[in-house]
Amino acid sequence: MGRCGVYARVLGMVQGVGFRFFTQRKAQEYGLVGYVRNMPDGSVEVYAEGDREVLEAFILDLRRGPMMARVDDVKVQWREASGKYRDFQIAF
Repeated sequence: MGRCGVYARVLGMVQGVGFRFFTQRKAQEYGLVGYVRNMPDGSVEVYAEGDREVLEAFILDLRRGPMMARVDDVKVQWREASGKYRDFQIAF
């Protein structure tokens, strides 16, 4: 399968519970590139690039989240890979 990108907004109790660190660790385990960051509305924004099958597994992890989080919804938009990321970072 070819590389693609996925943009996700994670809604729920996802700030202040280690969600960004969880996301970064999972992305690195999967070999994905991109970023995660907190948004002013309390959601978490995620952009990742990699093989579609791997990204689908990653999204399942986002839906579960770390132990202290409560994920109410994950809104997903598939995109073409930009190729501009070299690793997966926590953005501020």
